[in-house]
Amino acid sequence: MANVASAEKRNRQRLTRRARNLYHLTSMRTQVKKVRAAITAKDAAAAKAALPGAIQIIDKAAQKGVIDKKTAGRKVSRLTVAVNALPA
Repeated sequence: MANVASAEKRNRQRLTRRARNLYHLTSMRTQVKKVRAAITAKDAAAAKAALPGAIQIIDKAAQKGVIDKKTAGRKVSRLTVAVNALPA
């Protein structure tokens, strides 16, 4: 446990950042799962409808520094390719 005031403050900051990062991570993962579920179900309309929301949240997580921007680009690319590969 922290015994110094600055260490206590760093711990508070860590918890605040962790909560903020987890919010962005869980919302991103939820949106990606929705797109992946639509892809698995071969539901092109639902996948194409869910894709823009997922891309927006992935980009927001990268902007906030929760994930790396290259990771975000890779996720967006793979989701887009998978959705476009579905029969129309």
